Amino acid sequence: MTQQQKILITGGTGLIGSALIMALRDRYAITVTTRQPQQAERRFGAGVLCVPELPSLEDYLAVINLQGESIAGKRWSAQQKHRLQQSRWNITSALAEAIQNCETPPKVLISGSAIGYYGAQDATEMTENTQVNYPDDFAQQLCAEWEHRARAAASERTRVCIVRTGVVLAKEGSALQKMLPPYLLGLGGPLGSGEQYFSWIHLEDMVRALTFLLEQESCEGVYNATAPEPVTQEVFSRSIAKTLRKSHFMRVPAWVLKLALGEMAQVLLTGQRVVPARLQDAGFTFNYPTADAALRDCLLPPSSD
Repeated sequence: MTQQQKILITGGTGLIGSALIMALRDRYAITVTTRQPQQAERRFGAGVLCVPELPSLEDYLAVINLQGESIAGKRWSAQQKHRLQQSRWNITSALAEAIQNCETPPKVLISGSAIGYYGAQDATEMTENTQVNYPDDFAQQLCAEWEHRARAAASERTRVCIVRTGVVLAKEGSALQKMLPPYLLGLGGPLGSGEQYFSWIHLEDMVRALTFLLEQESCEGVYNATAPEPVTQEVFSRSIAKTLRKSHFMRVPAWVLKLALGEMAQVLLTGQRVVPARLQDAGFTFNYPTADAALRDCLLPPSSD
C-alpha cells in the first residue's frame, strides 16, 4: 500500500480548515496544529494527527497556513490589534523559517490572507495585480505584513501561494448566520449606504480552490479567493431577503455600526470589489458563482429531486 503524502494544516479547527480536512483526509496524511489536540482528535477522528506544536516539516508535501484570530470577533482596541497581528504574523514567520531550514522542504506553502489587503476601493475592480499601500489602514497593513512573511518561504524547491479570502458563506458557522436574525424577523436591510461592494465565496468553492492550488504545481503567487460576481451590499441584502421570502426595508445606519464596532465598522462600510482573475486564468471554475445560487444552497433545505 502506497504511503500517503503528508500535509500540515494550521488553523485547522476553524470553519475553512475543518471543511478542508474533511475533503482531504482520505487522500493525504493530515497533521493539524491545535492548542487542544485531544478535542480535535475527537472531532476529526483517528486518521488525523493533532499536535500542540509545529512538527518537523521534513518530507511534508505541503503546508496550508490558515491560522489567525477572527478579525470580526472583538472591537479593535490596541490590545486586540496586537493579538490579531501576532496570531497571523508569528506562525507565518515560524513556518517560513522552518521550511527554509529543511533539507527536503515542502513543495508548497499555501498561506492565508484576506481581501482587506486592498483597503477601501469603492467600486473599482480589484485583481491580484492591484498594488496598494495604506499606512493608516489597519486591515491593509495587517494583510500586507502577513503576506510579506509568507513570501520568505519561497525558493526553487518551495512555491508559495497567498490566498486573499473574501467573506465565506456556509450552511452553518459562517458570517452569514450572524447576518440572519434581522431578516428572519422581517427587518432585513443593507449596512450603511448599501453601495459598497461585498466580495464573498461559498465554503465549498473555498475548499476546492485551496485543493486546486495544492495540486496544480504551476500555481504560485497571489490568488483572490472570491466568487467571480461580487455584488453591492444592497444587492446581497436583497438576495438574502428574497431567498428567505422575507421583507426588505430596514437599513443599518453607518453611525450605528461605528458606535457598536468602532474602527472595525470601516471594513463593513467600505468593502472591495474583488474578482478571482488568476484562479480563473489557471482553469478553476466555481460551483457557486452567483450570490443567489450560494444563498439558496446555504439557507434552503436540500431539494428532494
